[in-house]
Amino acid sequence: MKQLLRTNDPTKIIYAKALLSSEDINCFEMDVHMSVLEGSVGILPRRLMVLDGDLTQARRILTENDFELEPE
Repeated sequence: MKQLLRTNDPTKIIYAKALLSSEDINCFEMDVHMSVLEGSVGILPRRLMVLDGDLTQARRILTENDFELEPE
């Protein structure tokens, strides 16, 4: 799996997951339970992962929807 998105904004994760799901791209959200360690402050970013073969298409979908992604 490859990292597609890393953000502190849970709404961006939800929106990205909805966009990817609509295109039949499976994704997995990592670091969801880190809020237990940080006290729910939101300082630790969450990561959205996709399969290696879906990375290019997933990046295209998110950039077309105004997501700013880190360079590969």
